Amino acid sequence: MTEKAGIDLEIITDHKCLLGEGPVWDATSKTICWIDILNGQIHQYATEQQTHKTIHVHQMIGSLAVCTNGNMIAALQNGFALINQETHEIKMITDPENHLPNNRFNEGKCDPAGRFWAGTMSLSEDTGTGNVYMMQNGLDPVKKIEAVSISNGMAWSSDHQTFYYIDSPTMQVVAYDYDKATGHISNKRTVVKIEKEEGIPDGMTIDNQGMLWIAHWDGWQVTRWNPHTGEKLYTIKLPVAKVTSCTFGGPTFEDLYITSANVGLSESELVQQPLAGSLFVLRNCGFKGLPAFEFKV
Repeated sequence: MTEKAGIDLEIITDHKCLLGEGPVWDATSKTICWIDILNGQIHQYATEQQTHKTIHVHQMIGSLAVCTNGNMIAALQNGFALINQETHEIKMITDPENHLPNNRFNEGKCDPAGRFWAGTMSLSEDTGTGNVYMMQNGLDPVKKIEAVSISNGMAWSSDHQTFYYIDSPTMQVVAYDYDKATGHISNKRTVVKIEKEEGIPDGMTIDNQGMLWIAHWDGWQVTRWNPHTGEKLYTIKLPVAKVTSCTFGGPTFEDLYITSANVGLSESELVQQPLAGSLFVLRNCGFKGLPAFEFKV
C-alpha cells in the first residue's frame, strides 16, 4: 500500500464551504462543480477562465449532476429539481419524501443510462430512515434501496454491470449486480470493509482500472481500494479532517478534486485546520478517472 502526503495539493479558490460535497467535472465547459449542502449553494469554477460562480438554491442541497442539455439536476431538501445554468431558475420536479419532513437528500449521481440516483438521510442522523431513489426523465422516482442511515458514495463499474454504494455508518462498500437497461440491482455483497481508525467512508468515485476512491470523514484522507480483493492500495493524506468526496477531472481526467468541510469544528480545530472547507485538487495524480454520466433529458 502506497501513502502520499498531500504536499502537491492545490486550493482551487479561497472560498471555504461549511459542508462541501459532491464534486462533478463538467467536461463540456471544463468546469468543476461542487456544493455546500448546509448553505444551499452550487459552486462552479471554470478552469480555463479561472472564474468562480455561485448559484443559490435557497434550501439544502444534497447532490447534483449535469444534464445532456447543459443544465443540472439536483437533489434538494424538498426533492428533485432542474436548474438552468444560465438563469439559475429552479424547477421542482417531485419530492418522493414529502411525507418525511425530517429527511433530506444527500449524495447522488447519474448511472450509465442517464438516470439520476440519490439517497436520503435523517436531519438528526437517525438510523435507517433514509432511502435511495432512481429518477428517470418524465417518470416518477423509483425506490431502489430502503432503510439506509447516511446515504453516501456511489459508483458504477466501467462494464456497467456493477453498482457500488456506501451507507456511511456501516463502514463498508457494498456491490450490487446492475442492469443498465432497467436499473435493476440485485445480489448485494460487501466488497470493502473499513476500520474505525480510518475515518468514516463518505463520497466515492471510480478510476479507469475499476478501483474505488473513498473520502474519509474525520479520517484526514482519500484512499484507493480494490473492490475485487478488498485491499487498500493507496492513501492520500490531507491537511483537513472532514474529507467528504472526490472526483476525477481535467482534460485527461488525471486531476483528482477533493471536497472538505469545516462544520462542527471547534475554534482550536479551525486554527489547526485553516484549509478546512476548501476544494483541493491533486493535478496529474498518477491515476485516471472516467467522465461523469449525464442526466438524460
